[in-house]
Amino acid sequence: MKRFPKMLLLAMLALASASSLSSCEDNNDNAPSTQDPSGPTDSAGRVILEGEISANRTLRANEKYLLKGFVYVTSGTTLTIEPGTKIFGDQTTKGALIIERGAKIIAEGTQSNPIVFTSAKAPGTRNYGDWGGLVLVGSAPINRSLSTEMEGGIRGNFGGTSVADNSGSLKYVRIEFAGIPLSTTANSEINGLTMYGVGSGTQIDYVQVSYSGDDSFEWFGGTVNAKHLVAYRGFDDDFDTDFGFTGKIQYGLSLRDPQFADQSGSNAFESDNFNPGTPATGDNAGLPLTAPVFSNMSVFVTAGAPPTTQASGSGVYQSAMHLRRNTAISIYNSVFAGYPEGLRLDGISTWSNVQGNNNAQLDLRGITVANCNTPLRATNNTGTGAFTDADVQTWFNGSGKNNQVVASTGLMALGLNANSFNLNGPAFTLQSSSPLLTGAIFVGKTADSFFTNGSYRGAFNGSDNWTQGWANFDPQNTAY
Repeated sequence: MKRFPKMLLLAMLALASASSLSSCEDNNDNAPSTQDPSGPTDSAGRVILEGEISANRTLRANEKYLLKGFVYVTSGTTLTIEPGTKIFGDQTTKGALIIERGAKIIAEGTQSNPIVFTSAKAPGTRNYGDWGGLVLVGSAPINRSLSTEMEGGIRGNFGGTSVADNSGSLKYVRIEFAGIPLSTTANSEINGLTMYGVGSGTQIDYVQVSYSGDDSFEWFGGTVNAKHLVAYRGFDDDFDTDFGFTGKIQYGLSLRDPQFADQSGSNAFESDNFNPGTPATGDNAGLPLTAPVFSNMSVFVTAGAPPTTQASGSGVYQSAMHLRRNTAISIYNSVFAGYPEGLRLDGISTWSNVQGNNNAQLDLRGITVANCNTPLRATNNTGTGAFTDADVQTWFNGSGKNNQVVASTGLMALGLNANSFNLNGPAFTLQSSSPLLTGAIFVGKTADSFFTNGSYRGAFNGSDNWTQGWANFDPQNTAY
């Protein structure tokens, strides 16, 4: 047999070994990417997104992205975002991501690797309204004309007849420092997450909106459902429903900074239809009424005296629940603490829905209103069908509702977590002695397969901290 010289054999073995190592590296999914950026970049190396996205595209976790101006994902296009991807919003151009009717966003992070939309500013300099926000636009029913325009100059229209319309999915997603004013016109801000006529085919689960310069979540009509929503240190309202929204929401948290509120009077829930909410004469002319169903919400402002004067924001706090303009919202199994007002029932038409008139039913059950200066209030209540604070109290405390008003002196007896109001290190699971661990009511509108039945009131029981791993309660100092 012919033998190779020793030195030549060693050289050949070294070459084979290098080839083998090279092949292994090529198949290593965790190896650093050497591919060119997927588009033009800014000075920080972030891929710039602007104008239209009109072909299917994937945003990848090994890149960072910058939204400049209104970025529209057009009809028929799907934008996919990998877990762990970071998308920054530009303040100067009022960057925003808008998923138009017929388009989809598939943004599915994981508990340990969420997707983050945040301010383009450096840690320590971020603020309310540093960029626009995330906007979903769908073709589900609304109670306004289908030619109604969206706020702030966003192009196009919204709504339609497709109850199960699908705008994609948001899972384990954070939206931080959004809510920039788009013009000097009233009501022209983008919210943290804005949903225009979004249908029930859309999936929304585990979404946190932090430091929004307007509302944290707002639904303009539509039928989309959601679970596990966090509104953290917002400026205006936390959960705003109007234009005929009829979806279902379970497990929601609001933690507010008592020093910051909006000039309009900040609420946890603001629910209406449109101004004035009547007449409601037919489809897209007042019907369907705004009639969402919420269950297991925890809303916290302060364990001290409710804030009633302007502090560092532009206005003051108002109500935990401001229900007005013919709304037929229902809220179950929820806890509200630290607002100047607990429940404000506003207007004759709203009071009529409390009575179940016009095939509408506004229902509150399993509700705890705690540490509020005025727990229950009637407003805009003169004329035919007038009602009083005493009427609201009688209805709220009715048999079988399991509602309660707790004075400031009884707040600690609710067995809340000692850090429920701690802005810097919050925690929300209940103490083992908490009366909120029992007493939930799942009847009527919550007797629906969407809702997970349980015994506890509020968003948390004694052990399951569903914010763990993906939520962030210090986005100001997080380096992205």
